[in-house]
Amino acid sequence: MSLAEEERETVPRPDITETQRRVAAHLVGRERELELTLAAVASGRDIVLEGPPGTSKTTMLKAITEEWGIPLMFVEGNADLTPAKLVGHHNPARVLREDYSADNFVAGPLVEAMQEGGFLYIEEFNRAPEDTLNTLLTAMADRSIAIPRVGTVVAKPTFRVIASMNPYDNVGTTRLSTSVHDRLNRLAIGYQDAAAEEGIVTLRTRASGALGERLVRDAVAVTRATRVHPDIRQGSSVRGAIDLVLVAEQLAALRGLEDAGSEPYAPLVYDAMVVALSGRIHLDEAAETTPEQVLREIWEDRFILQPAVAAPG
Repeated sequence: MSLAEEERETVPRPDITETQRRVAAHLVGRERELELTLAAVASGRDIVLEGPPGTSKTTMLKAITEEWGIPLMFVEGNADLTPAKLVGHHNPARVLREDYSADNFVAGPLVEAMQEGGFLYIEEFNRAPEDTLNTLLTAMADRSIAIPRVGTVVAKPTFRVIASMNPYDNVGTTRLSTSVHDRLNRLAIGYQDAAAEEGIVTLRTRASGALGERLVRDAVAVTRATRVHPDIRQGSSVRGAIDLVLVAEQLAALRGLEDAGSEPYAPLVYDAMVVALSGRIHLDEAAETTPEQVLREIWEDRFILQPAVAAPG
């Protein structure tokens, strides 16, 4: 057993049952995902959360780290994420004046997370270059990393590597090596059901009253429809529904609309859809259409072809 493993064994674990109860208060409809993620990180494991944007991954991690009183450090995975940006570098000006030394080293997010015992959260994990991802191997396996002219940094017991990936986006991504996969647990996180998403939208927008409640139902319905439309490669997350409600409420105020049952209501929703959803949907490369035309089809399905579904009550 390594020194890092021995240290992890001797550190008291937090009460994960109490953590689960407290964190669940920040989430809507994510009981299973929270339980599994919490079990993985509480057991000292690193994990990759695989799912589309807007599925509460960040919210869940923020709540866990806040409960544990440790930092959550964000890193965006992209082609510019070099090993030096992840690990750290020596201050060039001080090196010229004084030479290389541990005092001149500027810690990157990986080293900071190890030293402070935080979660290193790498979004778009599979967009980072392979050599950068390989830098994590020793940190994940041994909970330590050797830095030239600095020495060995040993991670605190609560240090974890948390990664997220979008399974629907293959453009500009890197194929993860077997070595990286072998060091990570994995949890697939999908979209929540309609009732849970309506709860999220209500919570985030504070929409109320007959108009607000109707907007929430319609916003969630048309947003979810973007995920199954044949011309759309990737639909909108629940963030689109949140923005749709917020934009629609302001449009309603500008147009003096107070009744969701009035004739101007449906056109108002379409206008809000164009603003909130057209930039969030990604069309199939073979589709000969525009985001606006696709949203129009979805709107017509909701308000013209299925008026009973969209009607109040």
